[in-house]
Parts: sequence; C-alpha cells; structure tokens
Amino acid sequence: MLNYNITLSNKTILITGAAGFIGSNLIKRLLKDVPDITIVGIDNVTDYYDVNIKYQRLDDIQRLADIPGGRQRWIFIKESIADKDVIEKIFADYRPAVVVNLAAQAGVRYSITNPDTYISSNLIGFYNILEACRHHEVEHLVYASSSSVYGSNKKVPYSTDDKVDNPVSLYAATKKSNELMAHAYSKLYNIPSTGLRFFTVYGPAGRPDMAYFGFTDKLRNGKTIQIFNYGHCKRDFTYVDDIVEGIVRVMQHAPEKQTGDDGLPVPPYKVYNIGNNSPENLLDFVTILQEELIKAKVLPQDYDFESHKELVPMQPGDVPVTYADTTPLEQDFGFKPSTPLRQGLRAFAEWYANFYGTAK
Repeated sequence: MLNYNITLSNKTILITGAAGFIGSNLIKRLLKDVPDITIVGIDNVTDYYDVNIKYQRLDDIQRLADIPGGRQRWIFIKESIADKDVIEKIFADYRPAVVVNLAAQAGVRYSITNPDTYISSNLIGFYNILEACRHHEVEHLVYASSSSVYGSNKKVPYSTDDKVDNPVSLYAATKKSNELMAHAYSKLYNIPSTGLRFFTVYGPAGRPDMAYFGFTDKLRNGKTIQIFNYGHCKRDFTYVDDIVEGIVRVMQHAPEKQTGDDGLPVPPYKVYNIGNNSPENLLDFVTILQEELIKAKVLPQDYDFESHKELVPMQPGDVPVTYADTTPLEQDFGFKPSTPLRQGLRAFAEWYANFYGTAK
C-alpha cells in the first residue's frame, strides 16, 4: 500500500461540480471528517436535470458547514469552469492545495444531440483547471474520468492497462481527452494528477438521467420502461459512498515527482478504476429496484411490473457491459468498493419516497 503524502487538515480544497451527485457527497464527507478544512466549491447549476435536487444538495452542505461562531469552512461560487477568468480568480484568491475536478457535462446519449456543452465544460473547462494548476502551487489534481472510455472493448474486466482508443460517444471522447491533457501537463509542468474512471454511480439524490432514477420516475407515473439490449446489458453499479471513499483516499496520495533520463519530469500521473468489480445483469437490477420501491411505498404492493416493461435493442453510444478491474486501487489504497446492490437501491428508494412522496 502507498503511504499518504498529503494531509487534508488545515488545507483549502477546490471541488468543481459541487452541486453534482458525487461532488456534494464528497464535500459532506470532508466536512464531517476534517473539521479544519476549507472547501471552495464551484458549480453553474445547469438545468440539465431538476435543479431542485442540486439546490437540496447545496442546502445539505450548508447545514453541515455551519458552525455557530465558527470560521467559514464552505465557500460556494455559482459559475462555470469554462470561464477562465473565474477560475484564475478562484486560484488567486483561495490558493487551493488540492483540486478535485468533478464538473462535467455527463450522459452518453445527451452528447449525441447536444455536443456543444461537452466541449465547453469537459474540454475547455478542464483546460482552464489545468492552466490554473500550472500557474499555482497545487499539491494534487484529482479528476473524474469515466468507464465510458473503454468503449466497445471486448476484454473484461476493464483494466487501466487496456488501450482505450475507440470511444463510441463524444462524452467518452472528452473523458479520454481529459486523461491525455492531464498526462501532458503532468509531463511538462510536473503537476501530480490522478484520474478516476467511475463505473455507473448510483445512490440517494443521484442524477435523474441515470437508468435507475428514470425507471423509478416512469414506474411511479404508470409509464413503460425500456430495457436496452433486450435486458442483456451488464453494469458495474457502484454506490456513491464507495466512490467517495475512493476519492478521499486517492486525494491523500499524489503521484511522486521524479526526473527521467532526459532531465524532464517523469509524469507524476496515475489512473484508477473505481467500480464494484461485480457487474449486474440489468434485468436483475430492475427486479431488485422494483422490490425496494414497493418496500419504500414508492410503488403500491400490487404493482403490475410486467405490463410496464419493454425489452428494446441497444441504443447508440451504449455498450453491453462495464466491468472494473480494481486491483491497482486495492493494492495502492487498500480499498475495494463493496456495497451490495440491494443495500444501495434501498437507500435510494427511501430517499426517493422522502423527496417525492409515496404512492397514492
């Protein structure tokens, strides 16, 4: 296992995508675990999905950050990382020691019809973060990549040693580009960076565009859900708390700086998978989701599930299986995501019932 070479205590941390699913959970975890931390969050709170969920996440953070008579531990900036002047001012004003870039336009299918926003956020925005890290003394840049970079790779489980040169969506191409850009900046400017390829993250207050959330909305409203590839998809569903645990551990070890034979830095650069290492069949997933939604009273006890599902072909940009090889994460950080699917979906169903109400 690697030894931690970064302390988060008494540091300023910049987290982009602060109102997002993973970002908000990471911030809450850090505020709970590190009392003297200062977190600067940036998010432009787009209406890609229900902004009420985003503002609820921000309210939860604010309640946790507020200490009567205490110092300000949480600063939120409602701006876009695609605005270079904004990013430069944040780095100049707050001088973050660690940067966690989670801001991105997500979604495979949305990238097919709305490519502009992916270029703005995922490429220009990430470039702005890299440039700011270059000109300020940042101890570690951690950034979100995605399992989508593996495209239509046939070999499973997916390893970070695999070639990922055949993306099947623009979203995947932007995430692969992030890894290449980070590698170049690590090489040229000796910036320690670690990319994290997330595998199908789910949980309470998650993204409504994700399948489990969309299924729930449709079932609750008596609509039919479409199960792609005739139910033969497999996904490495990863509970959000496991993702956050992985990020917190990775934040505390920056890849070591070294000099190569050419006198230039050996890139202090790493990429890890964070996935459950146990892909679930989509039909099994939907069955468990249905059971937990009934238990949480989101759906009535006698819900006719069979009449509300339709098996359909694969959609453009999708892949039949995602499956993470997490061996390097286990070896370096002693951690492997392990939250059982039923436990995670139960937590989601209970949150959904509380947020949207139970069946009438």
